[in-house]
Amino acid sequence: MTAPLAAEGRLSIGGASLEYRFTGPQPADAPTIVLLHEGLGSAALWRDLPERLSEATGTGVFAYSRVGYGRSSPVALPRPLDYMHREALTVLPAVLDAIGFRRGLLVGHSDGASIATIYAGSVQDHRVRALSLIAPHFFVEDLSIASIAEARTAYETGDLRGKLARWHGDVDGAFFGWNGAWLDPGFPAAFDLTEELAYLRVPVQIVQGANDQYGTLRQIEVAREECYCPVDVTLIDGAGHTPQREAPEVTLAALAGFANRMLRDHGEGRVAATVEAMN
Repeated sequence: MTAPLAAEGRLSIGGASLEYRFTGPQPADAPTIVLLHEGLGSAALWRDLPERLSEATGTGVFAYSRVGYGRSSPVALPRPLDYMHREALTVLPAVLDAIGFRRGLLVGHSDGASIATIYAGSVQDHRVRALSLIAPHFFVEDLSIASIAEARTAYETGDLRGKLARWHGDVDGAFFGWNGAWLDPGFPAAFDLTEELAYLRVPVQIVQGANDQYGTLRQIEVAREECYCPVDVTLIDGAGHTPQREAPEVTLAALAGFANRMLRDHGEGRVAATVEAMN
């Protein structure tokens, strides 16, 4: 039997120690939303989204920092170019099992959205009811590489390092692990998720800022072209690559509304409970 999750804690996965945050009912008692952070993110960088999402959906919400991020174990550099595939196919399944995940959604941002896509497109996990993908990457665009190169300049000569240092124990490992992989000349050939998109068998939500500096609307078009499952799109005017921070109310409403619809279809979650109480 899996021990109850605390509000904060650590998981031992594959010899590494991963920090986590958890809010809401336990996985044994309600669906769970698992948050997968961006390439420079961490469990803490979701800020108050876990609590607000739990309140809006009636689910438990679990966020963890991958190796090399937040206060989790440091990472050996350079990261392999298939680091997202390794995370999706080796670490994420172990995390889901360790927390006693029974049913719910994967919600990923940027790199986290790619990891969620790889997992659901490679592993037919009946526990995963749907995916919510915030600013996802399914292939490499010139815009992405240009913006990631600009980020390196900002990190090495500007104030980006100082801003990130508050969120990461090993800020250089977090930044250069992500930045170095994406700027490697071999990365575009190693990163193409069109096959995984074709194997998705659960509904997909894409939430993207209209001014996303790391990806164009072509990412959404490819998802619609390749997926055989429903693709629900929310495009947020005025937001860039982090709509959950730039347009938090709109993003929360989109994520919670989608999650409630998906869980209602399975007789679970806030909406289902409310309807049952009324009948």
